[in-house]
Amino acid sequence: MMKTYLGIDVGSVTTKIALVDENGKYVDSYMTRTAGQPVIAVQKCLDNLLNQAQGKEYEICSVGTTGSGRHLAGALVGADVIKNEITAHAVAASSAIPDVQTILEIGGQDSKIIILRDGIVTDFAMNTVCAAGTGSFLDHQAQRLNVDIKDFGDIALKSKSPARIAGRCGVFAESDLIHKQQLGYAVEDLLYGLCQALVRNYISNLALGKDLLPCISFQGGVATNKGMVKAFEEALGHKIIVPDHHQTMGAIGAAMLAMENHQFTQKPTKFKGWTIKDLEFHSITCQCTGCSNNCEVITILEGKEVQDRDKIEKISDIKGNIIARWGGTCGRWDIA
Repeated sequence: MMKTYLGIDVGSVTTKIALVDENGKYVDSYMTRTAGQPVIAVQKCLDNLLNQAQGKEYEICSVGTTGSGRHLAGALVGADVIKNEITAHAVAASSAIPDVQTILEIGGQDSKIIILRDGIVTDFAMNTVCAAGTGSFLDHQAQRLNVDIKDFGDIALKSKSPARIAGRCGVFAESDLIHKQQLGYAVEDLLYGLCQALVRNYISNLALGKDLLPCISFQGGVATNKGMVKAFEEALGHKIIVPDHHQTMGAIGAAMLAMENHQFTQKPTKFKGWTIKDLEFHSITCQCTGCSNNCEVITILEGKEVQDRDKIEKISDIKGNIIARWGGTCGRWDIA
């Protein structure tokens, strides 16, 4: 049985899962769309990772979670380490590219920049506000132009005279694209113009005032887009390195953090086992009236839902196999 470490990255658009061995070397991974159902997405990833094993048996020594849904995923699977995306991406990038000093990361709903010096994160910034700085922006505009997102990059690279599209705001960018489309701009010029607009948005919002030194790693789903890679290289004047497993770097980093924690503490894992993929979970949100904050407290329960939600007036009314609870400012109701 192969000893491995499991990493789970639950994002708003996609959920990723990865395994590394005792030396931190990549073993396998799987990715699926979160589709607003993170619990089902995590279970699907676990199920498909086992199917990909083709008879191999993995002993999970420790589990790490990251991403916007890291606390939920951690409660479901029994995580030993729960870390933010900045740390996870930095650890994975440093392992894949030892000399990395700048990490560009663009996902479906947010984007990040991470500055490293001598393997240590010295600065970072995140954009979770402007839609024009995310992968979903490119995806939506590709649909408008009737272009498969898989072909986006190849078509964009054919551009000889890219359209100048306003990229500081998602609404203005879309209006500008429609206007130029009606003027008869070629599709490839519109696509590469969108790439350049997103890069300008990224640099002005996240990289302003930061020294972006090589080596530069480009991670996240948008790194698959060759047009975006070229646009970044033109804007920054440096070669951009896209790691082999750029889409699952967050999950790989979480797995490596779990490995480091286990090797340091030697504590047994809290992992609940592969049977998690077959269990049922549900959540109940209830407002706490203990003070003027009126916090919305989320309770995660294992098993089928048997309670009548209309009869739940306060948090203490919630019954069942509670595996986690959070959301309160004071932590009064929190169960990790």
